[in-house]
Amino acid sequence: MLDQISPKSQSSVTTATGARIPAIGFGTGGGLKPECKDAVLAALQSGYRFIDTARKYGSERDTGEAIRASGLKRDDIFVITKVSHEDLHAKDFERSTETSLRELGLDDVDLLMVHWPLPDMPFQETMGALAAMKRRGFARHVGVANFNTAMLEDAIKLCPEPLAAFQAEYHPFLDQTKILAACRRHGLAFISYCPLARGRILSEPVLAEIARAKGKSVPQIALRWLIQQPQVTAIPSSSNPARIRENLDVFDFTLSDDEMRRIHALARPDGRIVNPKGRAPVWDS
Repeated sequence: MLDQISPKSQSSVTTATGARIPAIGFGTGGGLKPECKDAVLAALQSGYRFIDTARKYGSERDTGEAIRASGLKRDDIFVITKVSHEDLHAKDFERSTETSLRELGLDDVDLLMVHWPLPDMPFQETMGALAAMKRRGFARHVGVANFNTAMLEDAIKLCPEPLAAFQAEYHPFLDQTKILAACRRHGLAFISYCPLARGRILSEPVLAEIARAKGKSVPQIALRWLIQQPQVTAIPSSSNPARIRENLDVFDFTLSDDEMRRIHALARPDGRIVNPKGRAPVWDS
């Protein structure tokens, strides 16, 4: 079972397979360079205790430096990194993980994930390699990202260690009902990236109307909508310290059932933003 989100607590967490994941984390993808270290440090100083990085982002070294500069204890910060699609064979997977830990300057990460699948990925080998990284102490928990529902089901069956989380794009313009249902069925946390649809939510009238009624910003409404759903967390990103702080300030209000429904209704067929050729699976929506 997963913890319910408390609207009054900035320490709200989702618990899945023993992993305690804060409801709001800080994402380091999407071109934060060269401000990445300063942005991560600003996030940690603002109260974030969940940082998401990946080999592909090129942000691991900056993330590690920011963690050390923050003065926070290692165990107080939930750190994710991911193995890229080029490294899905066992030896490459191990090398990638070891490189990530060196770049981060950490002995382990809280969550290690397969970043993207490939149509011809060696599924059993990759899931075995993922589990091996946990068993060797390189990762406290493991998960996958950007899989469709069928791939997620296969990953759960083939991985010798239980998956704790799934990560994918999710925001008001994208219907993720099917994959969310699979995550809930198996007790996985759902970590939503691009939660603000790369700024596209800012011009949405429904969100603006709700924001005015709540005395909040449009991004705060979108983030609250995400984390108010069972098992869902979000990892917004920004290089602006004021926006970084604002994105964490979403625990002192709730959305009504009607407001939640109105935001869900914004999903549309062309709502997906991240869809790389050659790597994207056949999506569920």
